[in-house]
Amino acid sequence: MTYCVGILLKTGLVMLSDSRTNAGVDNIASFRKMTVWEQPGERVIGLMSSGNLAISQAVVTYLEEGLGEGGDTILTVPSLFKAAQLVGQAVRAVYTEVGGTLEAKEPGAFNVSLLLGGQIKGRRCRLFQVYSAGNFIHASDRTPFFQIGEHKYGKPILDRALAYDTEPRTAAKLALLSMDSTLRSNLSVGLPLDLMIYRTDALKTELRRSIDEGDPYFEQIRQGWSSALRNAIKAMPDVPW
Repeated sequence: MTYCVGILLKTGLVMLSDSRTNAGVDNIASFRKMTVWEQPGERVIGLMSSGNLAISQAVVTYLEEGLGEGGDTILTVPSLFKAAQLVGQAVRAVYTEVGGTLEAKEPGAFNVSLLLGGQIKGRRCRLFQVYSAGNFIHASDRTPFFQIGEHKYGKPILDRALAYDTEPRTAAKLALLSMDSTLRSNLSVGLPLDLMIYRTDALKTELRRSIDEGDPYFEQIRQGWSSALRNAIKAMPDVPW
């Protein structure tokens, strides 16, 4: 299992992923779930994945090498919409190769979800969620964030505190608190984390950071959030009946 969250904002984009994969409690490993393609001044595109690791790695390979001779790659598509289409095509190509075999062995085994976000020069910053069938939806000012993987524990804080006009670094803080809630409640999500912050029209990432156990800032907000919740509960009136 994993947890990834992508946030589209009026002034930028935030993407955050964990790195835990497992095939049972005795087979736990860490793999990077976020891939970033960056050509400063021309494009910044991030992709995060949840589900079958072999499928997502094959999709990334297709995006980098192209689908068919002379086909577009993630570095040649002219827009994020075309990039989302390319991701969908890559998912369907992998399904054609191995989907039948996986489903025959275990129904529902062809399982992958992806978040694609970024900006290409001359186009607007966008965020897409791509499903196992290769179809996709896009984020908007009314639905500014998408989650994949083990999302239920981290969703409430985003629902309560995040808005489209939130400043990117504040949104990154909310994403990290959302991840902390998930880490505390589900052992299938684990460190290290990968964080990307992008400002609209910058055409280069503002921040890319790997966050592991003992990271001073992450520890500070984890402890601060726990303390703030305890103080808020104490400040509320007792049950009156």
